[in-house]
Amino acid sequence: MSLPGLASSAIRRSTLRALRTVEASPRWLASGSVASQCFVRGYRPASVTAGQRRALSSTVRRRFASVDDSFDPSTIERESDEVDVCIVGGGPAGLSAAIKLKQLANAAGNEDFRVLLLEKAGELGDHIVSGNVVEPSALNELIPDWNSEDNPNRFEPATPATKDKLRFLTKNSSIPIPAPPQMNNHGNYIISLNQFTKWLGERAEEVGVEVYAGFAASEMLYHPDGSVKGVATNDLGIGRNGKPKDNFERGMEFHARCTLIAEGCHGSLTKKVIKKFDLRRDSQPQTYGLGIKEVWEIDPAKFEKGLVAHSMGYPLPSDTYGGGWMYHFGDNMVSIGLVVGLDYPNPWLAPYGEFQKMKHHPMYKHYLEGGKCISYGARTLNEGGYQSIPKCAFPGGALIGDTAGFLNVPKIKGTHTAMRSGMLAAEAAYDALAGTKDTEGAVFLFDYEEKLRNSSIWRELKQVRNMRPSFNTPLGLYGGIAYSGLEAYILRGYSPWTLKHRHRDHEATKPADQCKKIEYPKPDGKISFDILTSVSRTGTNHEEDQPCHLQVADWDKHAALEWPKYKGVENRFCPAGVYEYVEDETKEIGVRFQINAQNCVHCKTCDIKVPDQDINWQTPQGGEGPNPASRESPTSHARDYQTISHHAVHSPPSNLSSDDYSSPGSDLFSSTGGITIFRATSSLHFGSAESAERDS
Repeated sequence: MSLPGLASSAIRRSTLRALRTVEASPRWLASGSVASQCFVRGYRPASVTAGQRRALSSTVRRRFASVDDSFDPSTIERESDEVDVCIVGGGPAGLSAAIKLKQLANAAGNEDFRVLLLEKAGELGDHIVSGNVVEPSALNELIPDWNSEDNPNRFEPATPATKDKLRFLTKNSSIPIPAPPQMNNHGNYIISLNQFTKWLGERAEEVGVEVYAGFAASEMLYHPDGSVKGVATNDLGIGRNGKPKDNFERGMEFHARCTLIAEGCHGSLTKKVIKKFDLRRDSQPQTYGLGIKEVWEIDPAKFEKGLVAHSMGYPLPSDTYGGGWMYHFGDNMVSIGLVVGLDYPNPWLAPYGEFQKMKHHPMYKHYLEGGKCISYGARTLNEGGYQSIPKCAFPGGALIGDTAGFLNVPKIKGTHTAMRSGMLAAEAAYDALAGTKDTEGAVFLFDYEEKLRNSSIWRELKQVRNMRPSFNTPLGLYGGIAYSGLEAYILRGYSPWTLKHRHRDHEATKPADQCKKIEYPKPDGKISFDILTSVSRTGTNHEEDQPCHLQVADWDKHAALEWPKYKGVENRFCPAGVYEYVEDETKEIGVRFQINAQNCVHCKTCDIKVPDQDINWQTPQGGEGPNPASRESPTSHARDYQTISHHAVHSPPSNLSSDDYSSPGSDLFSSTGGITIFRATSSLHFGSAESAERDS
C-alpha cells in the first residue's frame, strides 16, 4: 500500500467528518447530487461509498490483492470520532433508542448531545424483509401522531388487521382452532417492516440523529479497565488472501461513553460482549427459530385486506416446533412464511423444502395461484423468551431489541418489545450521562435493568414463559398445544413453575443414520421454486474478492467431523444454498466442503445450528448482503432473476466434464446475465435449472 494511497484515505475520512459538522445551506440542498443529499442527511448510502457496495452487473470488475504485498493494514492508525451515544444497528430497536435519546436531549436544550447510529446495510431497511404485524403500543408513545391524518409525515402504508384465522393443517385439510388471547390482533397493523424502518430513519434524522448506513461495526473497543469504549468498522479493500488491495481503506473507530447494541438476532458483536461479560450466567440457553418469508402480489379477486392467518401442523413433523403465516396488506400484497424451530432433531429436514411444501397446501395455494412472488428472505429469531434473557447492561453499554431476545413467541410479535427496550435504554443512558461528567469515562446502565423488570416487556414474556418449552416435553406437539391452551386461558402465567430449555439447538441434532431421510418434491416454478431462484429474489450481493465472512478455520477438518455423522446438514439447514458437499475422489471421505458466501442472506442459521459449532458468522463489508426491498419496487418486477455468483467456486467439481458445466441446459449450472450460477450437487435438490433458463 503506497503512502499517497493511505493519505488520500485519511483525507477522505477527515473530509467526511468535517462536512458532517457543517450546517446544510440552501446551495447544498439545491445542488441535487446524491452525495450532497447524503452529507446533508448525515449518512452515505452504499452507492456513493467507495468500496462499500458493488452494483450488480453482467461484467464484474475484479480487483485482486497482489500476492507479494506484505503490507499489514493493522499498522495503520484508524480515524476516530467521539460521540455521546453510539448505536449499532438501524432496525426498530436502534432507531427507537436514537429518537428517544434526541427527544430527551432536545427537550433539555442539549442539542449538542451527539447520537450516532451505524447500520451495516447500504441503506436503512435494506436487510429487512417486508410483512409484519405490529402492536403499536411503543410506537404510540414514541411518536404519538405516527398515523394521524394531520401529520404530513405520518406512516401511511399501515393496513389495520381486520380478521384473524388460526388453523391446524393436515396434508390436505385445515382444522379451525381457537386462537389464544395473545394472538388477538384487534388494533394492530400489518406493515412492510422495510418501509417502516426507512420511515423511522427519516424521523431520527429530523430530530438530529447522525445515521451512517453502509458502515459495518465489526469490533468492540475497550478501555484499560475493561469497559466498552465503542466500536470499530471493518477495513475495506481487503482481498480474499487477507492482503490490502489498491482501494484499501482502514476502518473507523467510534468512541462513546455509552454503546447500545441493536444488531438483531445472534449478532456478531453481541456474541463477543455476552462472552466477555458472562451475561448469560443466570439465564437458560437461548433457542432459535428460522423464519423463511416471501412477499407476493396476488390476484385482486383473492385479496382479503387485513387478513392475519396462522397455521400449525403440516408440513412439519410432530417433533419439530413451528408454524406458518400469511398477512394481506397494502394493495394486493401478501407476506407468507414459515418458522421452524432450530432445535429440530432430524438432520435430513430442510426448512426451505418444508416452506415450499407448505405453499402447496390448499389453505395457501388458493391465494397464491395466479400471483407473483416478488421477494424472498430468511432470518433467525430468538424463541427462548423470559428464561433466556441475559443480563442486558454491561460496563459502557447495553443490549437492546432482538439481540437481547425480547420476542413474544406465542404472540408472534417482537417489534413493539424491541422498540420499547430501545426507549427504556435511551432513558437510562441519558439520565446516566446527564448525571456524570464527560471525563468520568464509560457509564453503567443500572436503571436499564430495573426499567426492563418493571416494564410491559417483562410482564408479557413472564406470562407466556412456559408455552414454547412445553413443546419439548414428553407430551410432544399435541401435548404442547393442550398445555399452551391451559396457560393462555386458565393459568395466565401464574403457574408456580417455569419450564426449562434443556439444551442448545445444535445439541438436539441426531445422527443421520438414526433419522428418516426426507425427499422433497421438485418445485413447479409457479408456487414453489428452486433455492437459487429464491436467492436471486433477495437482492443479495457481496464483493467477490474479500475474506469469507463465514469463518471456518479448517474446511477439511470440518468435513471430516460433520459429513460422516450428519451427511450434509449444513446444505439442508441453510436457506440460501451457501454450504455444499461436492463429490471429490481425492478426499478421504469422498466429498469436499464448499462455501458459496456470495449467496449468504445473513440469517445466521449456520452459526446456531452446525453441530460442532465451528462456523462463525462475521459481518462482511458494510453495505453488502441481502436487499429484498429492491425487489419490491414496481421497476424491479420486470426482471425476476437477478445475477448471483459464488466466489468460492473457482472451478467446477472434479468429477464433471466441461460439457456438464458449460451446457445451458445442465441441471447443475445455468447462465444468467453473463454470470454462471452454480447448481448444488449434494444430497438436497430443490429443482433443475429450468426456472433460471426460463426467466433469463
